[in-house]
Amino acid sequence: MVHMERSTFVYDGDCAFCTRCAEFIERRIPTDVRVLPWQFAELAPLGLTAAECEEAVQWVGADGGRAAGPDAIARLLGTSTVAWRAAGAVLRLPPVRLVAWPVYRWVARNRHRLPGGTAACSLPQEARERLYGPAGGPPTTA
Repeated sequence: MVHMERSTFVYDGDCAFCTRCAEFIERRIPTDVRVLPWQFAELAPLGLTAAECEEAVQWVGADGGRAAGPDAIARLLGTSTVAWRAAGAVLRLPPVRLVAWPVYRWVARNRHRLPGGTAACSLPQEARERLYGPAGGPPTTA
């Protein structure tokens, strides 16, 4: 089990919609959690894979606990002020959680159509790297 000083919330930095959401978190949700794009994170020490990070946002707690998608969002909210913690607690309720996952998957599939989304949001990581290059680097040649 991974043990860290701070919990980490990992999102897709190649997606403008995801990046806007992360910026919202940093501006509006007071927390000491590290919020970073997976493309610039050292995934192995976090116990994460690129495939997991492409699939959904990820939470790795300081205690090594892990969560993905809306469960990760609920964990993040649980580290903030009373109002945000209440929102996170609601998101964890079984009936809400049952609905949250299909909604999260729909948003993830359609994020390129949402405000702030770009065409790159709809591409798998391999295709994004081929077209745009790895994060911080030139496009790859096939």
